[in-house]
Amino acid sequence: MATTARGGGEREPAAGSGGGGGAAAEMEVEAYRRLFPVAYFERHLRESVRLDARPLASPRDTSVALGLVGSADGSALVKFGDTTMVAAIKLEVMTPPAESSDEGSVAVDFYMPPICSPTVRPGRSAEVAPVISKQLSDVIMSSGMINLKDLCLINGKASWIAYLDIYCLNADGSLFDAALVSAVAAFTHCIDDGRVVTVPGELEGKTKLPLVNKDKRKLMLNNVPFSLTCGLHKEHILVDPTAEEESIIETFVTVVLDTLGRVVSVYKPGGSVLAYTSILKECITLAKRRAQQLRNILNESVSAMEVDKSS
Repeated sequence: MATTARGGGEREPAAGSGGGGGAAAEMEVEAYRRLFPVAYFERHLRESVRLDARPLASPRDTSVALGLVGSADGSALVKFGDTTMVAAIKLEVMTPPAESSDEGSVAVDFYMPPICSPTVRPGRSAEVAPVISKQLSDVIMSSGMINLKDLCLINGKASWIAYLDIYCLNADGSLFDAALVSAVAAFTHCIDDGRVVTVPGELEGKTKLPLVNKDKRKLMLNNVPFSLTCGLHKEHILVDPTAEEESIIETFVTVVLDTLGRVVSVYKPGGSVLAYTSILKECITLAKRRAQQLRNILNESVSAMEVDKSS
């Protein structure tokens, strides 16, 4: 197979080769990809195409399925390409702390078992897992998606606590984005299925204390957040990067928007690469487009669930 010499001793497969090489040509391309990942990656970028053949601004195929965990009060399975998340919610009645006696609570945990990635070792938690847990908790609270006061049952005595557990089954990039969608979808299933009401049956009529929310009704999700991670490499912006791309790109930016298109948060890890204002504006524009796509996908999954329940 013909190759083309490059600076630094690298020899990349020639653009026109591979037609008659068959398996040998494929092996040489794969070897080059493993030995010189950055050069291989940048060669694709020069042609405005990704390693998986996507355009730079295109996210991966996304799917949402609701109610797959029968023992949970709300659950969802979300896939961004090969990245796979399962979120499950368990509800309990708790005694609220004194400093927030009229509020409920949401506890978020994100797990990365060894099966999700070769980089996660058995017996050791992935370093990124607690970081994503904290990001998810911060976004859910700061976005106002759930009004904690609506979770109060008896002031100072009883309120709902929602335990949200998210398991990463396959870590192939954009983990926070997929985890956030799974959290939103699990709460959507929990609420649309009628599991969360302001007055639970076991308390109604069984207490002499005044109920804070006397009308039995389903809770509502407000200002639902969605996020988009954009990989930044030189002058290029890559939407929804895979794990391979994340290992190569110079840095990334994650933009979180609410239902009204307002910026909830912008996250960029530390490093020498700067995200200039023009780049951030482009990332926000891309995030708005992606948020609308995700809302449509979630609405379709809710409609599919309602059809299944009625049939």
